[in-house]
Amino acid sequence: MEHKEYKEKSKRLEELLKQFTSSGNLDEKNQIELDKLSDEIQEYEEKYYPFKVESLNEMIELRMYQRKLKQKDLAQILGTTPSRISEILNGKRSLTMELAKSLYRKLNIDAELILQS
Repeated sequence: MEHKEYKEKSKRLEELLKQFTSSGNLDEKNQIELDKLSDEIQEYEEKYYPFKVESLNEMIELRMYQRKLKQKDLAQILGTTPSRISEILNGKRSLTMELAKSLYRKLNIDAELILQS
C-alpha cells in the first residue's frame, strides 16, 4: 500500500467509526469493511511507523489518538461505559474477557499485550 492509499483508507475508517458511534452498530457489509481496513492500516503502520508501547493503557490511548476517539466513543465501540474505560485507563479496574476480545477485534491491539495486562 502506498502512503496515498493509506490516507484514503484511514479516512474511510474514520467515516465508518463515526457511523458506528452515531448509530451504535454497522450492517454486516460495513462491519466487514471496517475489520479489513483496520487490519490493512495496522499492517501499514507497523511497517512504516513502528512504535513500541510499554503497556496496554498506552496502546489504548494511542489507538484513541490515531482514530480521534474520546473515551465516550471508545466505550460505545467496545460496548461498555465511559466510566469503565476511565477506570481501566487509570488502573482501577481490570479487563473482562469480553472487553479484551473487543480490544483485539475492534482496535487491533496485539493479544500478547492484552494478556500481559
